[in-house]
Amino acid sequence: MLGLGVLLALTSVVVATTNSTQPSSTGIKLQNGFERVFIQPYGNNGIRVRASLMKDPTGDELSAFLDPPLEGPGGNQGLAYDQLVSYQGNGTIQNGNIVAQIVTGVISFYRVETNGSWTLLTQEFTDDKALYSRYYTQEFKSPSFMAEFSFTSDPDEQFYGVGQQACCKDNSVNKKGQSIDLINFNSFVPLPLYMSNKGYLQFFNMPSQGRIEFSPIRTRFVSSEARVLDYYITTAEPGDYDTLQQQYTSVTGRQPTPPDFILGFQQSKLRYWNQTQVIDLAQRFHDEQVNVSMIVVDFFNWKYQGDWAFDPEYWPDPALMAATVKNLTGAEMMVSLWPSVEDLSENYLSLQEQGFLATTRDGTGVTDSFAGVYTRLVDSTNPGAREFLWKQLNESYFSNGIHNFWIDQADGGTLGEAWENNGQTINLIPYARAFAQYFIGTQEGAGKMYPWLHQQAINEGLHNLTGQPATSTSCDYMSLTRSTFAGGQRYCSYLWSGDTMSRFDVLLQQITSGVSVAASGVSSWTLDIGGFTGLDIDTEYGQELFVRWLSMGTFLPYMRVHGSRVCNITSPSTPFSANNCPNEPWSYGEENFEIIKQYISLRYELVPYMKKLYEMLQATGRTVMRPLYYDFSISDSYVAQATSTNDPLVVHQFMLGPRLLVSPVGVQGATTKEVYLPRLPESMQGMTWTHWWTDKDYGQGGQSVNVSAPLDQIPVFYLGSKSDIFSGNV
Repeated sequence: MLGLGVLLALTSVVVATTNSTQPSSTGIKLQNGFERVFIQPYGNNGIRVRASLMKDPTGDELSAFLDPPLEGPGGNQGLAYDQLVSYQGNGTIQNGNIVAQIVTGVISFYRVETNGSWTLLTQEFTDDKALYSRYYTQEFKSPSFMAEFSFTSDPDEQFYGVGQQACCKDNSVNKKGQSIDLINFNSFVPLPLYMSNKGYLQFFNMPSQGRIEFSPIRTRFVSSEARVLDYYITTAEPGDYDTLQQQYTSVTGRQPTPPDFILGFQQSKLRYWNQTQVIDLAQRFHDEQVNVSMIVVDFFNWKYQGDWAFDPEYWPDPALMAATVKNLTGAEMMVSLWPSVEDLSENYLSLQEQGFLATTRDGTGVTDSFAGVYTRLVDSTNPGAREFLWKQLNESYFSNGIHNFWIDQADGGTLGEAWENNGQTINLIPYARAFAQYFIGTQEGAGKMYPWLHQQAINEGLHNLTGQPATSTSCDYMSLTRSTFAGGQRYCSYLWSGDTMSRFDVLLQQITSGVSVAASGVSSWTLDIGGFTGLDIDTEYGQELFVRWLSMGTFLPYMRVHGSRVCNITSPSTPFSANNCPNEPWSYGEENFEIIKQYISLRYELVPYMKKLYEMLQATGRTVMRPLYYDFSISDSYVAQATSTNDPLVVHQFMLGPRLLVSPVGVQGATTKEVYLPRLPESMQGMTWTHWWTDKDYGQGGQSVNVSAPLDQIPVFYLGSKSDIFSGNV
């Protein structure tokens, strides 16, 4: 055993190797008593591992993988293997520059360096006294089991990604030291994948609830319910996060390029509640000569939840409305839909009779409640339910010229929150969320795929109506979603960060949320400019906060205004939540309106740059909104160190593509801002950091600078020339 301990502790092993692009093996099957483990090449420089109990995987389990991958080997091979390893046996498989090695039953992963040496990435965690690294708990009344898989981690190792963190206290980019629950709710979209600064990405292809624990010497993935434990690992040189993302998105899919209109300014609030308001809004944009690309109609445009249709009392002629908006502004429209269905809906009986509503383990039960009524969820994991839903959306909205859909509340398990009785007076009694049962399985075993399949309902419908194949690399229209799963980036859909609080500290927190989800493969992301709740437009605080937030939104993947505002205007008691408080560019004072118009105008100047970034994203998976460690952790030791400690000076800044550094102001009343300019790598030695507003040259970085930051000048620095940025020549 001493020899095994020494072997497993090695971090670099020199061996003879080949540079063949073909995998060295079709796969390994480890038969370990009742446990079966399949290890196969998958994509470029990637390995896929599947483990099951009592019987082999079927290959038909729930999965976010593309088969075959967009790039690299491993497609359509099922459970193929040419090595059979018995209990505590040995085996090796190489795919490109990654090696998986079994030594006496323990799996280790290595990167093959250019000199032929192997560098240990991670391995199954072992100790003299420890739970086994592949640990299962099974109740024999069910073929499913709980699984805990543990891997080694260095004490100073950094981990990034893991999806979108919840609002509003978590300001982390480096997740080391955290335990992250894998359950979706409003603003929290954890994705079971992470990148390490050691140069690898690990993804657990599991839609189950559970958690990921990043302890000092061990990383552990816990699945609450599984029939097969399925994960993927890929490697690149340390600091080369774009290659990791390229390899990951080649096996899970890439974002199609969005339509041009959606890259402009999107106007929304909670809520425009009748047709006249929307037409008047479009007229005002026209008269003020302010560009707008999308106007959004929020929730309860319906009479009953589950109608998926306008209430004709307030929306008598949707086709006329959409056409008028288009004629006045050129803007498209978007409409909100919820997954909730109440029994007064015209669709309730049909959905119930056909089994298209999610149930609970002990009967039909109550999924949740909202606006004073109990509701059920449409079970979008059922293909028939997806077809039913899209039919209603097409007849009610799409055929009337409203082509973009806002997928709200569809987080799975309940109607959006981490508790029951959403929207009711009593909602914080500490019971677990309902044990939902879907067409594809339970909430515990499959719930994280619910929003993913709800997105798919819209995606399938859009492709069918527009004649675009499912494999199309561009989108005519898009959906906006509050939740997703890994692989959701391959839909014509974009994610927003949910219902955030309207505070300066939250403005900054959203940066870490955005770059974390971007590091998880989802670059198509936005937020509620101004925050969702708590902004009083009649106060200096609220007006300043909105302008600061909008200045940051100018440089986000999508520029989207939304929120439930507070004001001194009375709103009617009916219809439900008919908030009349304004949220338009002209709603925040005359001086601020001039500033807001300047930012909106700048956004349209940046559209060619944004288009280029999305083309790069589609082609290679290259991340759009980028944490500083992506580009500067190798050239600048301070960036690496500050990221490890989540230093606000670094993690509250981001790059938009390769040319723009954005450092939003998150302090009320501030007139200046300290900005850290990273030291440029050798590949950028011909460039310097230049202040956007003054064109002052600040050199090649590696220092903090203090710049003027009035409301109309968010701290932004650029590399190269502005003309190249405005033309998209990057």
